[in-house]
Amino acid sequence: MFKPRSADRAGHLAMLTFSALVAGSFALGSRAANEIDPVVMTAARFWLAAVLLAVAAVATGQVNRRAFQAPWRYFALAALMGIYFATMFEGLKTAPPVSTSAVFTLTPIMAAGFGWLLLRQRLTARMALALAIGGIGALWVIFRADLAALRALDVGRGEAIFFVGCIAHAFYTPCVALLKRGEGTLVFACGTLLAGALLLTVYAWDAIVATPWTSLPGIVWITLAYVAIAASAATFALLQFAATRLPSAKVMAYTYLTPSWVICWQLALGAVPPRPLILVGIALTILALFLLLRDDGPEKHGG
Repeated sequence: MFKPRSADRAGHLAMLTFSALVAGSFALGSRAANEIDPVVMTAARFWLAAVLLAVAAVATGQVNRRAFQAPWRYFALAALMGIYFATMFEGLKTAPPVSTSAVFTLTPIMAAGFGWLLLRQRLTARMALALAIGGIGALWVIFRADLAALRALDVGRGEAIFFVGCIAHAFYTPCVALLKRGEGTLVFACGTLLAGALLLTVYAWDAIVATPWTSLPGIVWITLAYVAIAASAATFALLQFAATRLPSAKVMAYTYLTPSWVICWQLALGAVPPRPLILVGIALTILALFLLLRDDGPEKHGG
C-alpha cells in the first residue's frame, strides 16, 4: 500500500475523485454520442462549465490581474482538451464505453514521456514497470481479450479516434504545471474552459446553429448537464489542482481506475457485465495504479 506524503494527499484525493467522475462521462456519453455532433456537445459543455467556474472563481476571490496574464496559455491548453473531448464523443459512437475507457488508461505512459520532455520529471524502474503492466492491461481490454484481434492489430475505429485525443490529454497534464503562473485553480480552469468554448464555437458555428436544440432527446440534456458540471468544471479543477502537486505520471496513474469505474456505472445503468476475461485486463490496470502510487521519496514535479 502506498503512503503519500502529507503535502501530496490532497492531490491524490483529487485524482481519485477525478477518475470516478470521468468514468461517468464514458457511460453516459455512449448513450448520447449518436444524438448530437461531438464538437457541438463539447462546445456546449465548455460554455456551461466555464460559467459555473467563473461564478465559483468570483465567489472565492480568485479573479485578479494575475488571471489575465498571457491569455495565449488558456487557448493552448483549451485546444488540447477540446481535441480530447471531441474525439471521446466521436469514438463513443462506435466503441463500447469500457473499451474506450481502456484507451484512456494509455495516457499515463504518454504523460510520463511528456513530463520528462517538458519538466524533466524522472521515471523510476518501478514506475516504468507499472506503466508497462497498465499498458498491457489496457491493450487486453481494447482488443476485447481476443488474442487473434491483438495479433492482427484489429483496433476499432472508435478506439483509434479516441487515442488521438488521449495523446492531447497526456500532453495537457505537464503543460498545466509548465504554464500556470500562480493563478487560483478555479480561475485557471475557467480561463481554459472559456478559451475552449470560444475556439469550438468559431470552429463549429454552422453545426451549432443547425442543431435542433428543442427536439434533442432527454439523454442528451442529462449527459450535457453531467459532463458540464461533473466531468468538465469539476474534473478540470481537480486535474489542475493535482498537476501542480504530483508528477505527471502519478497524476495520470489514476486513469487506470477508469475502466473499473465505468463497469460500475454501466452496471448501475442496467448494462450487461463484461466478459470475465476482460476483467483480467482491468485487474492489471489496478495493479499498475498501486505500483505507480507507491512512494519513492522526494520527486520532482511542477509545483
